[in-house]
Amino acid sequence: MLLNAAELEALRGGLIVSAQAYPGEPMRTPQTMAQVAASAEIGGAVAVRVQGTADIQFTRSAVQVPVIGLFKDGHDGVFITPTIHHALAVAQAGAHIVALDGTRRARPDGKTLAETIEAVHERSAALVMADCGSLDDALAAAEAGADLIGTTLAGYTGEREKTDGPDIQLLEQIVASTLGLPLIAEGRIHTPAQARSALDAGAFAVVVGTAITHPASITGWFDAALRA
Repeated sequence: MLLNAAELEALRGGLIVSAQAYPGEPMRTPQTMAQVAASAEIGGAVAVRVQGTADIQFTRSAVQVPVIGLFKDGHDGVFITPTIHHALAVAQAGAHIVALDGTRRARPDGKTLAETIEAVHERSAALVMADCGSLDDALAAAEAGADLIGTTLAGYTGEREKTDGPDIQLLEQIVASTLGLPLIAEGRIHTPAQARSALDAGAFAVVVGTAITHPASITGWFDAALRA
């Protein structure tokens, strides 16, 4: 296992920084994303989350903290590490944790979530983080063998309304279900206060991406405020 129990426990209560850029943007290079991830580590990030096999490889060399890796294929439906092929590629690139779509939706390769998680566990040393959109997703992902549960897709699958900020209610529902797995709060966490509220709601750790690592969005927020 790339992460032992003590190393995973070290993430508790910490900030995980997602360093991703969209295709066509100036920062969309593996080297740049690795540098952003390394800067986040200096700031106190306990882990980083990056997209694409090249980004994972560069980031593994740039940071000492665990790397959560994923592979986005498309923009709609199941597109976050959608198949066994993608999941194994992420693991082979060096990710300590493979993040994948953990919803109950049909997967492009026809495999079940359980089959996908089993393949990662059997053919790599990586853990699996299931990006979920609802309580039912979280329960099913836990049953399928996921090692961590994320609220990454809350508000994006049609099961829950897209909240302004993190879906605190969903966090509380999952905590109340006593799954016993690390619960990672992710999605629309834009301020330190929101991050704190997610942790107070019972999250094991908190992922922040756009508000830290996406200059175009952050600039847009300030610009909109000045023009209002």
